Amino acid sequence: MSKVSYYTAEGLKKLRDELEHLKSIERPKASQAIAEARDKGDLSENAEYDAAKEAQGLLEMKISKMEELYSNARLIDESQLDVTKVLVLSKVKIKNQANGMEMNYTLVAESEADIKTGKISVTSPIGKGLLGKSVGETAEIIVPNGTLQFEVLAISRD
Repeated sequence: MSKVSYYTAEGLKKLRDELEHLKSIERPKASQAIAEARDKGDLSENAEYDAAKEAQGLLEMKISKMEELYSNARLIDESQLDVTKVLVLSKVKIKNQANGMEMNYTLVAESEADIKTGKISVTSPIGKGLLGKSVGETAEIIVPNGTLQFEVLAISRD
């Protein structure tokens, strides 16, 4: 059973572009490397040929996984998002109850997560803890070093 993943238009385009790059650029390179190694003679003792075949196998496995991911990807219509609760693609302003620090995050699919740009995965402990919360609610999130409490200060979609 395949797992459906939700993407922004930007995230879906990035996934499609990477898949096309693997198929149209990397796959021919791998075939060329095998052909070059094959031309060097005896295949039974040709380490270069074995390495090229292994690299091709890994590439094909990666392409297969990405094709499955892409086939199960769904585009989220951001204009239809409910801003009364934290959902995928919600932009959330939270306050750490222990130290008063305020943070802004956007909850995204696991493959789009990038903490440097404030995008956290809905499958991360904080993401899971915030899902379904409304403004004013406190999320208790169990992390490796204890329990954190975050108050939801604001939810938006832009």
